[in-house]
Amino acid sequence: MPKYTYDHIHLRTRQPKEMAAYFERMFDATVIESVQSDGFVRTDLDIDGLMVFIAPVPADATMDASPADPHLGLDHFGFRVDNVDETVAELKSRGADIAVEPRTIRPGVRIAFVRAPDDVRIELLQRD
Repeated sequence: MPKYTYDHIHLRTRQPKEMAAYFERMFDATVIESVQSDGFVRTDLDIDGLMVFIAPVPADATMDASPADPHLGLDHFGFRVDNVDETVAELKSRGADIAVEPRTIRPGVRIAFVRAPDDVRIELLQRD
């Protein structure tokens, strides 16, 4: 049977540098820029060992509007935190858009959601 391990998350945006700067500012990501063999610049993020690849979307690309909730496909990704309320307060001080304020969804589990650029949704999850 195959063994699956985490490798990366891949985001697409029309503004890779701005997306990278957001994750650097909000989540203390390390921005890694490199030149690929095809000559194009690649922007990656390292968030405490979590690799996030950011790929550009051409300005003239046509796409449907962001899907409404709920939608099929990737809904969000989550960061586990020690204290969701303190984390939200810190992110607000950095200018984050908190889409869902902290709340308890069941005993011992508190969540909140951050809305990043291009409607990327990030769950903050505290498990006691």
